Amino acid sequence: MAYELVIRNKGKQYMPLVEGDITWETVRIGQPGKLTFNILKDDTIDFQEGNSVTFKVDGKNLFCGFIFSKDRDKNQIISVTAYDKLRYLKNKDIYQYTEKKASEVLKEIAQIYDLSIGTIEDTGYVIPHRVKENVTLLDIIYDALELTLRNKGKMYVLYDDYGNLMLKDIETMKIPDLVIGEYNSQNFSYKTDIDTDTYNVVKLYRSGENVGKEEPCVDKDDNNIDNWGVLQYLDKIDENVNPKVKAEILLKMKNRKGRTLQLKDCLGDIRVRAGTSVMVLMRDIGDISIQQYMLVEKVKHTFRNDEHFMSLDLRGDI
Repeated sequence: MAYELVIRNKGKQYMPLVEGDITWETVRIGQPGKLTFNILKDDTIDFQEGNSVTFKVDGKNLFCGFIFSKDRDKNQIISVTAYDKLRYLKNKDIYQYTEKKASEVLKEIAQIYDLSIGTIEDTGYVIPHRVKENVTLLDIIYDALELTLRNKGKMYVLYDDYGNLMLKDIETMKIPDLVIGEYNSQNFSYKTDIDTDTYNVVKLYRSGENVGKEEPCVDKDDNNIDNWGVLQYLDKIDENVNPKVKAEILLKMKNRKGRTLQLKDCLGDIRVRAGTSVMVLMRDIGDISIQQYMLVEKVKHTFRNDEHFMSLDLRGDI
């Protein structure tokens, strides 16, 4: 396994001597991709915050980003943290729009901030009107994607692909020929709960002048109310939203036990990033066995010498 780490500063390229591990981390929502590594300071290398960093594995592009912090110790080892272009979506701004899709919101923000885009899939759902003040650009985009999920039942993944912002339907990001389980991981942690995002009653109401003029739309699961007690989700809806359809979508999404799985130190595969889905095979890990695709919420890849391991946070309908 061959690694290529390159730092660029004012037209010069440096391929530093890396001490220890190189780690690459991605999170599905709210954080940019991160690359961390330690290098030995010598008389040749010269780099600063803001310089670009690229990382390739066996000739395949993995990470393209920029240095945001350096930390040096007495042994002249410099610890470096770099982020991909999603980091620039953590800038705060004021943004309002009318009759736009989440995909259109992303394209417009990328144009305003001069960020390159790759594949941006059409998210379909038109958001009537939205005003966002003093929030990050990421929050603006994820808010639009959440509205799309609640009204259309479709989930999309925003990520940086070697310098280009991408937005893809989560269903297109499955890795069909990769199976992960206890046989190729060192350890696991499995958790179930009804405390995080589980609801068996969905109640929707009209906002503004319509409050109190019509009965809220309610959808519920009496069987799970008997099992768990009443767990109610409340949301307001706009004029052009069909409350019955939206309530059915929300109940289908949220009327289930939360199940999360952490797999630690699996054999690495560079195709796995937050937002992909992988086949998980686990026999009798508590109340069930697992043989299905699960969504990668977070993954940390570790590269050392000729070894590559990854630890994953997964969730899914088990």
